[in-house]
Amino acid sequence: MPHRLDAGNHAPDQSFRRLIDEHERHTRPRLERLWNYYRNALEPVGSPGGLHPAGRWYRLAQEAGLPARFTHGRAEPSLDDRRPPREIVVENDIAWRIHAMIDFMFGRAVRLRSAADDPDLRETINHALERAWDASGGITLLQDVALLGHVYGYVDLLLRIDEPALALAAAHPSASDALDRALRALRVEIIEPTRGIPALDPHDYRAFAAYAVRAARRVHPDDDRSRHKREGDHFVRVTEIFSPGALSLYHDDRLVRRTRTRYLSRAVPVVHIQNIAQPFRYEGLGEVEPLIPLQDELNTRLSDRANRVTLQSFKMYLAKGIEGFDRFPVGPGQIWLTDNPEASIQAFGADADSPGESAHILEIREALDKISGVPPLAAGVVRAKIGNLTSANALRVTLMGLITRTQRKRLNYGRGIQELSRLMLEALDAAGILRTRPDDRRIRIEWPDPIPLDPRDMAQAARARLDAGVPDEQVLAELGVDPQSTALD
Repeated sequence: MPHRLDAGNHAPDQSFRRLIDEHERHTRPRLERLWNYYRNALEPVGSPGGLHPAGRWYRLAQEAGLPARFTHGRAEPSLDDRRPPREIVVENDIAWRIHAMIDFMFGRAVRLRSAADDPDLRETINHALERAWDASGGITLLQDVALLGHVYGYVDLLLRIDEPALALAAAHPSASDALDRALRALRVEIIEPTRGIPALDPHDYRAFAAYAVRAARRVHPDDDRSRHKREGDHFVRVTEIFSPGALSLYHDDRLVRRTRTRYLSRAVPVVHIQNIAQPFRYEGLGEVEPLIPLQDELNTRLSDRANRVTLQSFKMYLAKGIEGFDRFPVGPGQIWLTDNPEASIQAFGADADSPGESAHILEIREALDKISGVPPLAAGVVRAKIGNLTSANALRVTLMGLITRTQRKRLNYGRGIQELSRLMLEALDAAGILRTRPDDRRIRIEWPDPIPLDPRDMAQAARARLDAGVPDEQVLAELGVDPQSTALD
């Protein structure tokens, strides 16, 4: 939970020590649980039959939500230790839903368009922003941003400026490659919520007073910076504190460097993005947290069914009055001889249908669909009669919940992209490389359609937009055609 920094009562260093301590003790463990449920990674626990109650060599993260009767290996301590371990089934229904949401949002590249009045300046800004975002990762960067935002509920973007490189480019602003050299000095960095610590403005919870970024870095034993560490410990905790016009660098609790920033002196170069907006809160609403209870219930019922199938799917035999029955396997053509007229062999077991169990599992899956807004159809799974999907409109109706949810989140992510683009243009203007006014830094985002359209429908829509007066270049760009090489008749 971020705090509002009161610079009048506490020095910034003291305030951040308190914020960092609370982040490490409360915020970070909660965020790591969300990531573990999404990732559901394999954790080795030893050799087969070793530490894991089910006898496997690995443990899954989502097993933490199973009841004790599974994780402890037996339901009651009084049971015989020779009882076989219970079956554990974990089906990660969270990850594929998150990936489907990201595919709908950033499945294809977005286009940034300047809203400047001057056509030449507009074209220069478009080129500059495209180069700057591509240098930082382009669509891959945006997909990573969406992934962290969907898991944690929010994500922050930091604009790192290589000030010496930008100053060198600014020294010769009229050079032909000055803009390209300046763009290489700008880099967008994703700050995971597990290592980003905000200090909010006491008068506005939506603005930063300062921002800290923490990371562990390995230090070479011969490096002088490691002398304050314990012998044999080669990691140092690096903390960067960004404030308007300043950057402070700490190694553990020791101040290493404090510098003034020239090109964004009135703002903290961090943009906050909420996955789904939450009023009056810094944190947004994520997609993992509401699914965890249902995921635990699904894994529990799947494990119960696996245990029932294991118990009942194979026939078992009760033999009376036959010596050596336990020393020979039961199989075709097997013969037992006995002189006991009371001897008998009774078979029991075999799987039986459980309609209530199947219905309950189906209802859990439907509840996951409703809460996430992602039906199996979004992942290409057709498991029931869903009507005639021969047109894009029919498919849109079927996926209306996911499409609406995507449009809602695009507003939040798009606002963050626009704000970071504005910071880039502001830094270039302060360096004298690309002169712009505040109105020239307005950016429009063109989002791709999440559902592919039929080529004939696309052609008709393009013709209608041309008839309405939309420029040829824009229509071609929307069709994915290079305006420089192809022109409409």
